[in-house]
Amino acid sequence: MNTEKLDHENHKLEKRLCREVGRAIVDYNMIEEGDRVMVCLSGGKDSYAMLDILQKLQARAPINFEMIVVNLDQKQPGFPADILPAYLTKLGVKFHIENQDTYSIVKRVIPEGKTMCSLCSRLRRGILYRVASELGATKIALGHHRDDILQTLLLNMFFGARLKGMPPKLVSDDGQHVVIRPMAYVAEKDLTRWAEVREFPIIPCTLCGSQDNLQRQQVGLMLKDWEKRFPGRVENMFTALQNIVPSHLMDRTLFPFETIHATGEAFEDGDKAFDDQPLSLVAPEAPEETVAEGNASPARAVIPISAAH
Repeated sequence: MNTEKLDHENHKLEKRLCREVGRAIVDYNMIEEGDRVMVCLSGGKDSYAMLDILQKLQARAPINFEMIVVNLDQKQPGFPADILPAYLTKLGVKFHIENQDTYSIVKRVIPEGKTMCSLCSRLRRGILYRVASELGATKIALGHHRDDILQTLLLNMFFGARLKGMPPKLVSDDGQHVVIRPMAYVAEKDLTRWAEVREFPIIPCTLCGSQDNLQRQQVGLMLKDWEKRFPGRVENMFTALQNIVPSHLMDRTLFPFETIHATGEAFEDGDKAFDDQPLSLVAPEAPEETVAEGNASPARAVIPISAAH
């Protein structure tokens, strides 16, 4: 690819990232006039990109808001503590490095060979909430993207028996903070490309030991495989999170199944809710010549949902 074409593609990518982040911020009213946003920077591609895009949007936003970047140094062996301060100083942004040895706690509590991410995440969250209060932050920005949200949905379904995702905006457990995910609409593949374009000094999240068999990684690979083999499936799944019909699920706390009865009046969410379903799970009868020898009737093939795309 020649330089001119590459520059054009990079410009398109930048516009798309700014558009998607800006759209999420507006849709969920993430950032308001006078906010002080604590941007959590881990050293991975996602949080670098979040800071980069938020800076671009801040320069052109119709409202005034402040940002302060926070990194939590958890004292993993080999963590390059000089990289982030040098990078942030060069950018000229306000930042705070919080030093807390959570690594030792996790290693002491979690048995050898077991997944450490869950406890590490809980400890990190509590520390960040405390730091946000100390810094007077009104919003806490995390770098989770579209694929993270879908992975969380599937993990909760497969292993937690819950239909629960990762919201773009929420109130913290202690009720004191508002957590936002400005990159909720952004695809991970775009962030990977943007990290290459911007040459972010990436710090890998493997300092505590490689954990290749994590369930999240497996689900992530499954989503990537689906997107490759069935283009549009992942996007449809994400859109489905914004088009929920409680009357056609099974949660009795969201819909009064026990008390509904026939009223003689049209019901918007009745059987007709299925009429606009564009996908068919069962294929038409196969031609006779495709029927396996010895079958008494034509076979009916099950079609993956994505095949309609």
